[in-house]
Amino acid sequence: MAKKDMYEVKDGKIKRLRRNCPKCGDGVFLGVHKDRVSCGQCGYTEFKNK
Repeated sequence: MAKKDMYEVKDGKIKRLRRNCPKCGDGVFLGVHKDRVSCGQCGYTEFKNK
């Protein structure tokens, strides 16, 4: 997925569609998987509750 597809412009404001990694900071988004979200850069992972 391209970086441009991770943002949405609405009413002149930019909205991020994905969460940022809490360890890496702004600009590094968490990848969304079936059972978790994870950072490809540092390996940070949060598992989703079932």
